[in-house]
Amino acid sequence: MSHESSASTRSDPGILARVSAGGRSAAGRLPAPLIFVASSLSQYLGAGLAVSLFSLMPSMTVAWGRLVVGAAVLVALRRPWRRAWTRRTLLVATAFGVATATMNVIFYAAISLLPLGTTVSLEFLGPVVVALVTGRGWRPRVAAILALLGVASISGLGVNLGDPDQRIGVLLALGAGVAWAAYILLGRRVASDGAGTDSLAVGMVAGALVYAPLVGTADTILASPTAAVTVLGVGVLSTAVPYGLEQVVLRRLGTDAFALLSSLMPAASLLVGVVVLRQLPNAWEMTGLVLVSVAVALTAGTSGRVPFPPNRARA
Repeated sequence: MSHESSASTRSDPGILARVSAGGRSAAGRLPAPLIFVASSLSQYLGAGLAVSLFSLMPSMTVAWGRLVVGAAVLVALRRPWRRAWTRRTLLVATAFGVATATMNVIFYAAISLLPLGTTVSLEFLGPVVVALVTGRGWRPRVAAILALLGVASISGLGVNLGDPDQRIGVLLALGAGVAWAAYILLGRRVASDGAGTDSLAVGMVAGALVYAPLVGTADTILASPTAAVTVLGVGVLSTAVPYGLEQVVLRRLGTDAFALLSSLMPAASLLVGVVVLRQLPNAWEMTGLVLVSVAVALTAGTSGRVPFPPNRARA
């Protein structure tokens, strides 16, 4: 780019606005389920790296390291200090970040006590409740039930409530579901304000700061170059990439449709197993995949944007 064109761009903020709008419209042309599948694949790759770290450090340390890396990447890319923040937008961004951090920390603690599939099934109760409460008409309600049954079929439910650790794991998984519901509701709010990714960057910083006192020492992250690089990969793949993609979806969909699309996560993992690992699904997994597919298809009739009430602070 010549000096003249660079100067022209700086002097005309409308050029930057048009470029940014063009990028958003390009993303907007992609089907929401496709974006969500890409987000899910990134999260599962990150989860695979995270599991390899559990033998080196506590789950809390892994979750916190993921938050720190995700926050650093998002802040570097977005530079949110350039935006004019109000007290309300900062508070919402902070609440969003704390809800996201809580969801991650509790989920990692749960999968250290329960099988991953069981944890996912229990945690998915959060999005199901969101879909039931915020959905309009019969479609989202029927889809929510089908999605829950599908996730349970894919993931499997096998909990021994006589085991104290598993009882704690169940409570943690349900708590992660509550945090997931808060993530959806608050994420839709920040996305509707037009500052979704900037709010995500600020929120991740807030979440990392809130949980920093509970980590104790994070020396294990830097104990070896391999551990540090692995934590870096977990943060990028499980936080920066998927949550950024989900902001694109949240701008376009109502909370009920977004919540139901969350059922694509275990379905995506099943398909990855078939294509990449040649792991053929059993009858229950195939049934679950069909149920999830029907649930997602039902959301097509209710997936339009659901605007929030006008922001009184700006009115």
